[in-house]
Amino acid sequence: MSKSIIIFSSVDGHTREICDYIAKNLNGEVVVVSLDASPSLIEYDKIIIGASIRYGKYRKNLFEFIKKNQKIIENKENAFFSVNVVARKNEKNTAKSNPYVSKFLKNTSWVPKKIDVFAGKIDYPKYKFLDKYSIKFIMWITKGPTNTSETYEFTDWERVKNFADSI
Repeated sequence: MSKSIIIFSSVDGHTREICDYIAKNLNGEVVVVSLDASPSLIEYDKIIIGASIRYGKYRKNLFEFIKKNQKIIENKENAFFSVNVVARKNEKNTAKSNPYVSKFLKNTSWVPKKIDVFAGKIDYPKYKFLDKYSIKFIMWITKGPTNTSETYEFTDWERVKNFADSI
């Protein structure tokens, strides 16, 4: 029986939701753990890493973790996915066309065996004042939703399932 670990880097929890969904669609034993826990990778056959974007950047510890564990990751089945709201746009929702995935690949020497990007979620009611209005401004500039009393989920769950099925 295969053992998989899904490691997430999330600010507001949506990437964790996507990881949990992927876990339900994988065969074998699956563990979902935060990148902040600095998990050991030795015992796993498959390593999947999911990371979200906040203000145009991945969290710094994502790159530190990959660098520290790159040899282990590369010697196993592995995959990476990015979660960002830019991926809500058709012209930016593939690994080749998404600017954050491109930036990720430039900033690491790891080349994931499988890679995808999923549109995220804007949860205005959950955000603190500064985040709420900073994100609203970004959405206004990029012609996204700006009603701060609403939550907007852009995730294509069928696409997430197809990604899980491909692993």
